[in-house]
Amino acid sequence: MTGPDPDGTAAGGGVIAPGPPPDEPGPPAGGNQPLDADGQPLDADGQPLDADGQPLDADGQPRLGLFDLSGRAVPAVYLAAWIACLLGGGMVAVSVLGSRNPSARWLFVAGLVPLALGLLAAGGSQATERARRPSLAFRGPSPVLAFGAVVALTLLAILAALLPLEALGVDPGGPLGTAVSVGVTSLVFIGVVRVLVVAPGALSWREIGFGPAPAGALADLARGALLALPLLVVELAVLAALAGLIGGAASPLPPATSGAALALNLLSAAVLAPIGEEVFFRGYTTTAWARAAGARAAIVRGALFFSFAHIATLSASSFQAGLSAAVAQYLALLPVGLALGWAFLARRSIWVALGLHGAYNALLVLLAYAATLARG
Repeated sequence: MTGPDPDGTAAGGGVIAPGPPPDEPGPPAGGNQPLDADGQPLDADGQPLDADGQPLDADGQPRLGLFDLSGRAVPAVYLAAWIACLLGGGMVAVSVLGSRNPSARWLFVAGLVPLALGLLAAGGSQATERARRPSLAFRGPSPVLAFGAVVALTLLAILAALLPLEALGVDPGGPLGTAVSVGVTSLVFIGVVRVLVVAPGALSWREIGFGPAPAGALADLARGALLALPLLVVELAVLAALAGLIGGAASPLPPATSGAALALNLLSAAVLAPIGEEVFFRGYTTTAWARAAGARAAIVRGALFFSFAHIATLSASSFQAGLSAAVAQYLALLPVGLALGWAFLARRSIWVALGLHGAYNALLVLLAYAATLARG
């Protein structure tokens, strides 16, 4: 058998086409499939694809849709979150629509359990997915999603805390019952931040604003408290304007008719409520949005979110009364939210926001108590 001639012709006269050099790759397997410099397949728009032809994001992770399970780090958790949220949300919705039925309240409570667990699981799944994407400025769960978990968990926790007190003759709507409710709410705020934000490493407690040493913390508390009086002047002007348009905003605290009731209202408003709310709305939410969208956007969005959170659980005797109360309280709280967000980011310290929030609430409680005494 004779081999090819040096000029590339075979012994039988046929021409042998020269093949690619050994050190150069041939055409891609797909024929027209484009590749990047590293051999990664690309789609028609030049975006990277995985081995199965699914699009990837800038971090090399699958682009996930709302209902996608494939490509998720923990698909079982994501699926369980969806099922629990749909089940719990459906039970809560049915209980609200059938509120005249005596069993509706038990259906509501039962629905809160899977709803709370589902929202926590959804937040955990989102935190896990975002942790795999270093290009994101903030790699934790959405504050809106975390707030949903806070609401469901708070309702359950308050029921569990107040039922024994009510059996002992304590009025759930009185100063002591309110202090317990506010304290439980603050614990839930902090617990959700701990589980969904700090534990996965999205933010540390120092990044949330607990950085300074005790001396620095006291100084920032004082700085914040000094801002309370100017803020109150602005707030009273807003409330006066709102009173002529849609009525005033009602206080969430029960009226204090004694020194003990005043002390409990001050504990609720000036200590317990600011701790939980500042950890969640400034330390977590404002920090997350400042990283993702900048300081100005974070302050505005944080104020809108803060105001909405305070009307989310309002109740009233009629739709018109509820709407008026919600609009009044929402607009009244906007200056407060803006001031708290600005103070927090200006100092990068949770303590200044705590000082401002606590002193501002304390002034409101004292003014309400003075008005009660004046009415006799």
